[in-house]
Amino acid sequence: MGNVHRFYVDIMALHKEVTGSCILNVIKFPNGHTKKVLIDCGLFQEPDYTDFNKSLPFKASDIDYVVVTHNHVDHTGRLPLLVKQGYRNKIHTSYDTATLISNALSDSYKVLRRRAELTNESLLYTEDDVDTTLSLVEPHPFEESIWLDDNIKLTFFMNGHLSGAIIVLMQIRYHEEGEKKYENINLLYTGDYNNKNMLFDVKSVPKWVHQLPMNIIQESTYGDMNSWEIEKVFEKNIFEAIAKHSEIVIPVFSLGRSQEIMYILKQWQDAGKLDKNIPIYFDGKLGMRYTKLFTSGSILLKKECENFTPENLTYVTSCEQREALLNDEQCKIILTTSGMGSYGPAQIYLPAFLKKPNALIHFTGYLAEGTLGRRLYECQKEDIVEISGLKVKKLADVKFTAEFSAHAKADELITFLKDFENIKLVLINHGDNHKKDVYASRVVNEVSPKDVGILGRDYFFRVDGYGLIKSLSTKFI
Repeated sequence: MGNVHRFYVDIMALHKEVTGSCILNVIKFPNGHTKKVLIDCGLFQEPDYTDFNKSLPFKASDIDYVVVTHNHVDHTGRLPLLVKQGYRNKIHTSYDTATLISNALSDSYKVLRRRAELTNESLLYTEDDVDTTLSLVEPHPFEESIWLDDNIKLTFFMNGHLSGAIIVLMQIRYHEEGEKKYENINLLYTGDYNNKNMLFDVKSVPKWVHQLPMNIIQESTYGDMNSWEIEKVFEKNIFEAIAKHSEIVIPVFSLGRSQEIMYILKQWQDAGKLDKNIPIYFDGKLGMRYTKLFTSGSILLKKECENFTPENLTYVTSCEQREALLNDEQCKIILTTSGMGSYGPAQIYLPAFLKKPNALIHFTGYLAEGTLGRRLYECQKEDIVEISGLKVKKLADVKFTAEFSAHAKADELITFLKDFENIKLVLINHGDNHKKDVYASRVVNEVSPKDVGILGRDYFFRVDGYGLIKSLSTKFI
């Protein structure tokens, strides 16, 4: 390899599509030293990829630094496995993520433990590994530079995807007396990205970042959809169900979506749209713990969102309460985790309410392939559905909306890119294969960076201060 390519970064992904987010950056310096930086270390949730959860295709003790973009299990869930296998350096993230992550990892451990007991498989990691992981978490403020060492600098910027979510700028330099001058390598990781959030104001990436020669690793979860294509149906669907005195079950993600839907219900109450006599229930221990953090003032919120819980809200804290809700046919609204229906109390509510003709099950977020929510939404009325070994006829209305999605749509992602003045390379990340392909073509046609690639387990990309050097087949097949 020639001298000009002796300072570079190999960027490789351990994930193929949406979940299991983990990007390994191997930095090669001209003096022969190597640094390895991991961006996220999440659990795979698509059934086709869950075998990838069992191992890491690199030596954990060789990783120098870890950065966490936000507190979702598909970005954090294998951190304790990384620690179990020998990682002992810091885990860098934002203050809000550092506040939230203990609940996420503790809950994830319990889910994995139950699954291991049912399948008679070995646990991925222990509770002690979770505790050690939490001891390594180091929070940082937005827009303040963090020097990991003399050569690697991080800066975190606000991201509307979730409370505490960050866009990560990693700037890598090499200046050695007597050596030739090397251009800095700038890498920007959007993580799961949104330009707005219902609960807090999102500050834009500053202009000085837009002026840098930049390599951008960008998500594409909704890369085949424009923001104006999203039909806002949630309010209409809920009030039509209320007019029929239906029982309403709304699966929600524990963090973010739970609090947002509560806030919407409160807004409807305050506006006189939603009768305060209609009981509202929330069921999900993790969601309750997150809600307590939000209401305690521990998490950044807009002033008008500081009191976001609706009146007539009851937390479900016992099996007896849950059983009563299953048998009581009065009009009511039940928020329950998990958002895709495959975990948590939703596993109890969904089969019970699916067979009720006067019930509405309304999903409010992304439904991954193979999840219970995806199967219930896609099957036809009166189809027989298998749920946890039970055969259930679909009699309820099952509806979905993408209007609350925490991910920017393709047009918004393109707008994000167009603010940058000198894009060397865009690597399309975090989307199913079709959507990554569709969005990559849009980037080529509408943004015209020097190079566009698709990040996955099949290829890795070698990058220096001038952009892409080459792409190579990866060992992570």
